[in-house]
Amino acid sequence: MQRIEHIYINGEFVTPHGQEWFDLYNPSTEAVIGQVRLGDAEDAQRAIAAAQAAFPAWSRTTRAERIAALRRMHKAIAAREDELMEAILVEYGAPLVRGRWMATYPADVIAQAIETLESFVFEEQAGAAKVIHTPVGVAGLITPWNSDAGFICNKLATALAAGCTAVIKPSEMSAMQTQVVIEALHEAGLPPGVFNIVNGRGDVVGEEIARNPGIAKISFTGSSAVGQHLVVAGAATMKRVTLELGGKSPTVVLDDADFAAIMPLALQAGFLNSGQACIAGTRILVPRSRLTEFEQAAKAGISQIRSGDPRDADTDIGPMVSRKQWERVQDYIRLGQQEGATLLAGGEGRPEGMNTGWFVKPTIFTHANNQMRIAREEIFGPVLTIIPYDDEAEAIAIANDTRYGLSALVLGKNPESCERVARQIDSGRVLVNTLAHEPRAPFGGFKHSGLGREMGRWGISAYLEPKTLMMNAS
Repeated sequence: MQRIEHIYINGEFVTPHGQEWFDLYNPSTEAVIGQVRLGDAEDAQRAIAAAQAAFPAWSRTTRAERIAALRRMHKAIAAREDELMEAILVEYGAPLVRGRWMATYPADVIAQAIETLESFVFEEQAGAAKVIHTPVGVAGLITPWNSDAGFICNKLATALAAGCTAVIKPSEMSAMQTQVVIEALHEAGLPPGVFNIVNGRGDVVGEEIARNPGIAKISFTGSSAVGQHLVVAGAATMKRVTLELGGKSPTVVLDDADFAAIMPLALQAGFLNSGQACIAGTRILVPRSRLTEFEQAAKAGISQIRSGDPRDADTDIGPMVSRKQWERVQDYIRLGQQEGATLLAGGEGRPEGMNTGWFVKPTIFTHANNQMRIAREEIFGPVLTIIPYDDEAEAIAIANDTRYGLSALVLGKNPESCERVARQIDSGRVLVNTLAHEPRAPFGGFKHSGLGREMGRWGISAYLEPKTLMMNAS
């Protein structure tokens, strides 16, 4: 059993002031596989003080110095890929293909930050004024459990590229992955205090980050409810906030779509990351005139999707991260039936032959409407809802009838029709006949899906304040 007993403050592994130990589980077996000692508010305060002390020097570093530091980070993280992969499989339960992506992504996002930094414009002319983009200060970075290492490295690399220092509160449920990242970042040899990492609960360490005046900016990925709280808590000290929150993403299938051709994309979008993804396309909007045809194609497609052991190469969907999450998904599957939706595939309980592990049957409801809770609330599991529509205008109306607006997918044959629909969907990102990701483009959500943007030059800009400089030449 692994015991993680240190946090990272001011360039050192230190014993937390906090006394609580938190159990870590293997979601495939439900066994306790480790413990992490959690920091408390005092630990967060120490980390914030260290980041504040490091900020003046780091904020004055040159572009070349920051790039050199990021390259050391990239090298150190990339060298830990296999170790990180093992932690992801054991602690999170991602299937092999997804797990490998999650293990390579942390180094990839650091490389992307380097590329963006190389051409980023920190000073520009605006008429007679010079505009200088200056780092905002100490950033509080709060990350979720569904891609822990990737979120840590993305947020940290972006903050450092902008000239900010950071205090990171990762999910306590991902402590093994966090430990791999901390050890790699320590090897990168950044100046003490430039980054600090405190394992701890959101209502303790996260709350201190949200309220402490030493934090100038918060970047948070997680639930919309917590995001709203962070806005309120940070308002007293006028914190700048970037939030990447929940989603109930629509997949709009147009009436000219070839169902056999698009079904793999539709199902992959919905079951992405075992359904534990804010961008998952869990509402599938289908022409009513072709609903029966789509149901048949979906049933055939989902019969090829397997939920099971993440180490098995044939597994598409791994376990839910915790018993709590598994029970949440089961509750929604029961709710969908109570609401009157028809269960097309899947259902309650574990997949056949499985007695342990937080595994869920890949599930699809049909004959649903957009007012049902299974169509409106983020389930965060492999549960999809098919909603029929009568014409293009209704499809767009249903797609937009949600409190969320993070991602969307449009599937059809005619590029003009696809783009016309895509332009009318209220979402921070709309994909058309693809699930490709463009790291140079901004990522974030409309409405309750968030505030601000990450990735590319928009991501770095979120950690900067524009300062206008007017000079009398005489």
